[in-house]
Amino acid sequence: MKDIAVYIHWPYCLKKCPYCDFNSHVSDGVDHAAWRTAYAHEIEHYKQLLGDRRVTSIFFGGGTPSLMQPQTVEFVIEKLRQAFNLTDNCEITLEANPTSIEAQKFTDFKSVGVNRVSVGVQSLRDNALKFLGREHSATEALKALEVANGVFDRVSFDLIYARPDQTMDEWRDELNEALTYARGHMSLYQLTIEDGTQFKILREKGELEELDYDVAGDMYAMTANMMTAAGMPAYEISNYAAKEQESRHNLTYWRYGDYIGIGPGAHGRITLPNGEKQATRTTKAPDKWMADVIKRGNGLRPIEILNDKTQSEERIMMGLRLREGITIDFPINSNIQNLLDNNFLQIKTGHLSVPQNKWPVLDSILAKILTSY
Repeated sequence: MKDIAVYIHWPYCLKKCPYCDFNSHVSDGVDHAAWRTAYAHEIEHYKQLLGDRRVTSIFFGGGTPSLMQPQTVEFVIEKLRQAFNLTDNCEITLEANPTSIEAQKFTDFKSVGVNRVSVGVQSLRDNALKFLGREHSATEALKALEVANGVFDRVSFDLIYARPDQTMDEWRDELNEALTYARGHMSLYQLTIEDGTQFKILREKGELEELDYDVAGDMYAMTANMMTAAGMPAYEISNYAAKEQESRHNLTYWRYGDYIGIGPGAHGRITLPNGEKQATRTTKAPDKWMADVIKRGNGLRPIEILNDKTQSEERIMMGLRLREGITIDFPINSNIQNLLDNNFLQIKTGHLSVPQNKWPVLDSILAKILTSY
């Protein structure tokens, strides 16, 4: 029985953050019963399409899934249990914002089956939270982490660093404080300006200037050293974990395993019973997705059949983000050999990987590999 992961997208937020390019929307009213019905339809669609599968992880992402009613989360988990075989240790993660109202629901989420929470802290400094457009304060963030640590055995949280004008000392102090609340997993992202965001508009107007590239690079190296010293080395470019605390769900993505994407704008990679590999995506706008689901049982857009070349390229692109790298089951061409000779790639125990000190230039490394692949 083939393993599969499941991603559930909840698109609603209280407010759109200026750095966010995710499929998130603000709505005054949400019909949770209608959403439960729509999720059920897409789950049933995949059951009919894929047959028996073993679900190793479920991830409620968004948007802000902690705005979901616990009953909706419970409903989705139960529908997946009915449709597929959930492993005994199935990892069930829910993304949460650290506002006091949402933190109060942590116990309810655990009671309906969630066993891992990922808290969107983003910063422990009030001025930075204001800049990032967050709705919570640093005090609320720390309180939410205390609550999460008391409720869940597995807790992760996000921070954004390399913010405009941030200094090395400021980030060192903030990360040291964060580490006192860490319980095995942290996601630490450098601020990037994405298309379609308010920050992109401000940068184009000359009203926002990114941190100097070299300073950001020094921060990345310092972060890696501090996290390793704390017993949570990087297992992926921006993700750090103690042994066996890695996100099993995200490892499915990076190891190029199968995953279902359910909800508006969700993407997936699935293998049909006949062996055909498909890339799936759903209608992005929540209302249109809902209408599609009601009309035909799912919100899927036209699928893409992935040929062998595309699969190999995607596996390389995803797998080289990991410290473990990828199994070598392809020829070492001249471009790859050149990267090996110049220490931009390495081979250990039959795996090709990027040395950690070269992770900041991963995009350039991948470009050199894929242009000749």
